This record gives sequence, C-alpha cells and structure tokens, in this order.
Amino acid sequence: MNLFSPSEIVANYAAAGAAKAQAPAWKLLLLGILAGFCISIGGVVTNTASHCADSAASIRLISGLLFPFGLAMVVLMGAELFTGNCLISISVLDGKASFLGMLRNWVLVYAGNFIGSALTAAAGVYAGQLDYSSCGLAVFTIKLAAAKCSIAFGPAFVLGVLCNLLVCSGVLLSLSAKDTAGRILGAYLPVAFFVLAGYEHCVANMYYVPAGIFAASIPAYAEKAAALGLDLTALSWSSFIVKNLVPVTLGNIVGGAALGALLWACFRTKKPSGAAR
Repeated sequence: MNLFSPSEIVANYAAAGAAKAQAPAWKLLLLGILAGFCISIGGVVTNTASHCADSAASIRLISGLLFPFGLAMVVLMGAELFTGNCLISISVLDGKASFLGMLRNWVLVYAGNFIGSALTAAAGVYAGQLDYSSCGLAVFTIKLAAAKCSIAFGPAFVLGVLCNLLVCSGVLLSLSAKDTAGRILGAYLPVAFFVLAGYEHCVANMYYVPAGIFAASIPAYAEKAAALGLDLTALSWSSFIVKNLVPVTLGNIVGGAALGALLWACFRTKKPSGAAR
C-alpha cells in the first residue's frame, strides 16, 4: 500500500515528536521562522487574490483554494510550525518525549513563527505590496485585521480549537502518504476546510493582524480606510495579543493536543504483556 495505517502514523509521529522535543534551540528557532514565512505567504496570496471579491463566500472560497499550500510548504521543507507541533502530545503520552521538552519546543517554535510572520508582513507592507487596486488591498488588510481583533475571547478560543483539529489532521494525513503528491493532498484538504469555515489559526494571524497594523501606520492607507468609514479602534498590538492571539493560541493547543491524545489512545502500539516498564 502507498500509505501508512493509523497505527503506523501514530508510531511514526511519536518518534518524530521526540526528535522535535530534543532538537537544538537554534534549529527550532530558524525552522520556526521559515514556517512563519511559509504560512504568511499563504496569507499574502489569499488577501491579494480575494480583496476585490464581492461576497464573504467568494473570499472564503478563493482563500480556501490557495492558503493550504502554505502548510504543504511547511511539511515538505521540514519547517517547524507551532500548531502542528501541538501533536507532540503523542510523543509525551508514548513516553518518548518529556512534557518540558514539548513546552521547550512550543516556546522556541512559537517565537520563530512570530518573527517569520511579522517580518513577512512588514516587508510586504513597507515595500508597497498593498498598493494594488489603488490601495484597496491595504484597506482590505486593515479591515480583516481589525475584525480579528474584535472577536470575543470565548468565540476566538473555540474557533482556535476547531481550527487546529483540522490543521493537525492535515499534518497527520500528510504523513500517511509515501509520495509527494499524497503528502500535499493530505495537508491540503483539512486546511482548506478550516479556511472556508473561518476558523482561527494563531500563526496565520501573526501575519494577518500585524500586516493590518503596519498598513494602518502608513498615512495613505490609513486615510483611505478612514474615508471608507472603517472603525480601527480595536486595531492595536495590545488588542491583538489579548483579544486574539492568546485565546486563539490556547484553543489551538487544546485542539491539537486533544487530537493527538485521542489518536494515541486509539491506535498506539501496545507493549507485549510482561514487557519491562
């Protein structure tokens, strides 16, 4: 067969997660920056392609078709993505990684993802990439960022849980295939679903919201947004961190770690009776 069984996927990830938990700090940080860039490019492309769409359904459809290639890039290049690494819960439950090792990975990769995403956002904004459609792309970016900062804590948390159930499903499905096309398709579909549904992904938001904040700091973009009556009172770094990044991150952790625990409980390789403990 050209794919791994669920039991094999769990066993393979248990070993892979153990390596992730023990990887050098510099490597995790750099690969985290790379993953932040990959996911952010998905955000750049979706905003650019959908900013002139005339309905929410059209925007979701365009974004759902394009954004998932960011995760495919992460998987194929071996980059380190915080949301996917919530599956290290499998390695911890299997006894191959420590809880502290998992937390170390999460902190370093999260920091790398933020750096990569924020740098990508700043580079695009200040290089004039948002000038499309007479600054219409800039206004769309600002509006999207402000909307994300206006989500209440509870809904942001729940949308984060649902998002990472799908993202981590995509990671595991990509690992079920033994060929490149199968790995891309496995990563693609669940991520397309979360984008279409409008769920919240903390690393994607590390691009979307900073890009909006940076854009709002440019007078030409801010004037255009004000002329269209956009309310930017919620668009700030403090609102982003407190109202969006914290609840979405917590939700992503719960969704990803819970999926890992569920699959480990159902498909782990049991030790033979009498095996050494």
